[in-house]
Amino acid sequence: LGCAVARGLLGWGFRNITMLDNGKVSYSNPVRQSLFAFDDCKNGGKPKAEAAVESLKAIFPGVNAKAISLTIPMPGHFVTSDAEHVEHTVKMLEELIQQHDAIFLLTDTRESRWLPTVFCAMYDKILINAALGFDGYLVMRHGHGLNVSPTTETESQQRLGCYFCNDIVAPRNSTQDRTLDQQCTVTRPGLAPVAGALAVEMLVNLLHNELGNRAPCPSTNDCASTEKSKVSKLGILPHQIRGFFSTFSSVLVQGPAFNQCTACSSRIIDKVRDEGFPTLLRIFNDPDYLESLAGLDELKTDTDLCDFDEDWTED
Repeated sequence: LGCAVARGLLGWGFRNITMLDNGKVSYSNPVRQSLFAFDDCKNGGKPKAEAAVESLKAIFPGVNAKAISLTIPMPGHFVTSDAEHVEHTVKMLEELIQQHDAIFLLTDTRESRWLPTVFCAMYDKILINAALGFDGYLVMRHGHGLNVSPTTETESQQRLGCYFCNDIVAPRNSTQDRTLDQQCTVTRPGLAPVAGALAVEMLVNLLHNELGNRAPCPSTNDCASTEKSKVSKLGILPHQIRGFFSTFSSVLVQGPAFNQCTACSSRIIDKVRDEGFPTLLRIFNDPDYLESLAGLDELKTDTDLCDFDEDWTED
């Protein structure tokens, strides 16, 4: 995904690009990822971010591209003796997000998307998220940050949800006790170029909308609308695009922010802002604590206490 997004950004004229990754180029990468060559795999492989930046500069020497090798701390990935290093990594990631105008979240696991989502909500940053399955993809923009005062009636509408707003469980270690094929991102090779292109086009449409990150999501009836708050100069600005290669189809989906979200809710953002790394460290080591902070344990308790009508009607 990162290769496809970077090439799309370059084509649109973006000239300041930072690539962040913790992996090295392997022999399976060049045939699927357009910024890598066979020589990048030799001698254990070049760092992916470094190889990608070198390729971008070879394509267009005028690009200001930087490489960052960094492992994102994640809920469920325990921190023991290296807490000081992890704290430095968290600070570095936070500063990088503050320094950039837009962030693409293209990582392999669900839990690795959590911390960038928190910081983007905290600092009201544009975040475009893309994720792949075996034969499907999701491309979405996160809603604007918290504590943003609306300036128009349109902006007062409900904030759009983030990647985690549909969850009622906290993200945790998704690679534990899984086979190699379950840990790797095994997808149809055409997915990444399609999802990467849509992610870039979504950002460009957002930048051409006068409301920017606060632009509402159009309903089905708005697809032919000319109202400026719903359509940019380049067309509509959806919240989510979900595509399916098995049927060669896609659908536009909209979802509001969840006030008990484990990533973008005020409970989480305020706690992380006020207490910083000690709270994050506890979340990394105990995802159940994250559920408690978000109020999901209360939600589950309330659900268990609900009275359900036992008289079922059979059709």
